[in-house]
This record gives sequence, C-alpha cells and structure tokens, in this order.
Amino acid sequence: MSQNLIIMDKLSRWLHLLPALIASLIDIAISVFHQPKGYWAGNLNEANEGNPIGALFMENHVSGLFVISGIEVLLIIVLGYYLPTRISRYLLLFVLIAHSCAASTWISSRYGFWYTMALALFNSLTYLIANDLIKKRSAMKS
Repeated sequence: MSQNLIIMDKLSRWLHLLPALIASLIDIAISVFHQPKGYWAGNLNEANEGNPIGALFMENHVSGLFVISGIEVLLIIVLGYYLPTRISRYLLLFVLIAHSCAASTWISSRYGFWYTMALALFNSLTYLIANDLIKKRSAMKS
C-alpha cells in the first residue's frame, strides 16, 4: 500500500471519529456549564448528572466530571480508531446519538425545543459531512 493510501485511511478513521467527539464535547461542555454554583464551591451533593457513572465520579470530587469525561473521550478515540471499521462505525454512531440525547435533556429544559432541534441538525450534519468526505476519499483510492 502506498504512503498516500495509508494517510487516506488514517484521515478517514479520524473523520469517522469527529462527529462522535464533537457531540461528546458539546454534551460535556453543557454539563459543566449547568452544574450549580454550589457544586463548584465543593458541595458535591449538588452534582446534577443523569449518567450514573458520571454522577458517581462527581459525588467523589469536584473534578470528577472532568476525570470521567477525559476517560470517555480517550475510550472513544482508542476504540473508534482501532476497532474494525464496521464495529467502529456502529460504536461511533451510538456515541453520537447518546450524547445528542444527553445534551438535549439539558438544552430542552433550559432553552426550549428549537435549540434541541438545532443541536440535532448540527450533529446530523457533522455526521453526513464526515461520511461524504470519507466516500470521496474512498473513491479517490479506487
């Protein structure tokens, strides 16, 4: 395999990762932004997190949300990049949908329906654009 084809394959793998990573980072940012001031002041009982694993981390330390988020992002990157392509695509689509849903619970209750729809549109477009770019790269290989 030529060096260009190897680079294209690596770029395609990163393009597959992007929509899931973007959705994850949006969800994480919204979760951080909407924690009560008391939580950031050290009252861990005020943690507001729907994910039971995230909530467990947050109940133990103020930085728990960052720790679990870092672990999750690292897992998404490692698994999404190194798993076989078909399995990786299923996993990354699941991550995209799961984080879109999770972020939408924060958004809909605070900003309303249309902001939730805007998030869904944005995440859908990132997925479709990434797939189109991957298809174009694949066609260039042929």
